Amino acid sequence: MGNRIPDEIIDKIQQSADIVDVVSEYVQLKKQGRNHFGLCPFHGEKSPSFSVSHDKQIYHCFGCGAGGNVFSFLMQIEGYSFVEAASALADKLHIDLPDQLNAVQPKDANSDDEKMIEAHELLKKFYHHLLVNTKEGQAAFDYLTARGFTKETIEQFEIGYALDSWDFVAKFLTKRGYNPEMMEKAGLLVKKSSSDGYLDRFRNRIMFPILDHTGRTIAFSGRVLGKEQPKFLNSPETPIFNKSKVLYNFHQARVHIRKNQQVVLFEGFADVISAVRSDVQHSIATMGTSLTEAQAKIIKRNAGDVIICYDSDSAGLEATLRASKTLAAAGCKMRVAALPDGTDPDDYIRTFGAEKFKKDVIGASITLMAFKMQVFRKGKNLQDEGQRLQYIEDILKELSLLENPVEIELYLKQMSGEFSLSMDVLKSQIQDKRTGQKPERKKEQQSAPVQHVMKPAQRRLLPAFHNAERLLIAHMLRNRDIAQKVLDRIGLQFNIEEHRAIITYLYAYYEDGNEANVSSFLRKLPDNQLHQFVSDIAMLSVNEEISERELSDYIKQVLNHQNWLMIKEKEAEKHEAERQKDFVKAANIAMEVIRLKRDLK
Repeated sequence: MGNRIPDEIIDKIQQSADIVDVVSEYVQLKKQGRNHFGLCPFHGEKSPSFSVSHDKQIYHCFGCGAGGNVFSFLMQIEGYSFVEAASALADKLHIDLPDQLNAVQPKDANSDDEKMIEAHELLKKFYHHLLVNTKEGQAAFDYLTARGFTKETIEQFEIGYALDSWDFVAKFLTKRGYNPEMMEKAGLLVKKSSSDGYLDRFRNRIMFPILDHTGRTIAFSGRVLGKEQPKFLNSPETPIFNKSKVLYNFHQARVHIRKNQQVVLFEGFADVISAVRSDVQHSIATMGTSLTEAQAKIIKRNAGDVIICYDSDSAGLEATLRASKTLAAAGCKMRVAALPDGTDPDDYIRTFGAEKFKKDVIGASITLMAFKMQVFRKGKNLQDEGQRLQYIEDILKELSLLENPVEIELYLKQMSGEFSLSMDVLKSQIQDKRTGQKPERKKEQQSAPVQHVMKPAQRRLLPAFHNAERLLIAHMLRNRDIAQKVLDRIGLQFNIEEHRAIITYLYAYYEDGNEANVSSFLRKLPDNQLHQFVSDIAMLSVNEEISERELSDYIKQVLNHQNWLMIKEKEAEKHEAERQKDFVKAANIAMEVIRLKRDLK
């Protein structure tokens, strides 16, 4: 598909796009030496094994093996085709593409998904216009300003208003060429039960657009102005909207999340809007459901530290505990911003103001364990012996799950002091609970369904010939003259199948007059598996220059491997001849083995 965009434009895109900047939009990177490292976005890990090279303009994960250039990164993480990845970069870099491509957008503009997104974008602008510029939207506008919304906030979040009409949007979209049946699938219309006609899904509601992580409108949430139910009406799940994979305001918050190295997680978009008004810019929210594993992974890729700020009622407390488990499984570190009983973030900000929220709620967040201790204490009379013992039991059970010995010691000392209990007794109880958990965990693992996930590659010592081939290719990728020398001496006689494929493409790449450039070479490879092999080899630390002796040693290792295989085969034949008592044949084979070994020197 890359042929659809001229090579000179692809080259311009590749030269203009810094892979470190592009990857940094998805992964927290820290510079170590010449490269940047972070947690791999393609598999779960706790220690960074994902490396990005500014010099070579490539990435490689030493855990799962993922690797490639800036185009393949976008293709892998966004699911783009090559043309879509190139178009997305061109759009970001303000590089014009040929008009006939019509591919500035990263998706096919004629696809059903793109038509659905296009309709959502159109309605978002229309709803917003109705709210801020028309008398029909005045009541909705007054309602928002009475709740503390400024015009700047309304503009930033592109809030709008849906008319109190049964079919205005249905007619509006139909006149503009949108298929009503498709618009029903997009969640914008509802089919009449009594006829083939369609009705508007949203009527007389303040409209909050829901955007995907690239900033495209994919759904709405509408708050009713009258007394109708439900109070909030959300778009259904559609081909473009999967609420389990979307985080509200993520597209705007991402840069602030990276800057703060932290994310503040809320339950709903109203809380996020209020928090952003309070200058807590790194705020996001789930889409009215419990935090999902997919959402937790997105958070982990961008910021390992999370402050959970949910409602303070019983449902909010339970939701906080559920979210903490999901975040912990993704490898996140958590704190909890506790609110006074019976309040939610939006109410708190409107009552006490932005500064107090930033200082006394977000700024005064507590550890997850401290939060759990508060939750377990709620509703208990600790003067009652039975309830006191239950509270202690609950805390010890949670402490037994912690890994940090300093944190465990801190809370045990608090309990020891409060309840006059021996530290030795408390530690013994924790040890007993940990011992009791082991069989249960093992049983859970045995009964768990098999998950077909990409496992991190296991690093092992490679044979000498294998290392020699890798080092040869590393030098060949850096220097076309070295590649020519290897071609002249051994051609395609590499032993590893993937290595033979790589050098075949590399010889052709140089034959076409290209200069040494790993990132550009990766574009010529048709197979993602080869991308991974090349990016891994290109990350090897080798000298800029290679001596003739070193080159000859590598070539000798590669060529000798075939002889070693033949020697092993002959030795097996000799042993079989001896077993058959054919000693003449065994002696002849032994002479062959001696000759082959002599040739290795």
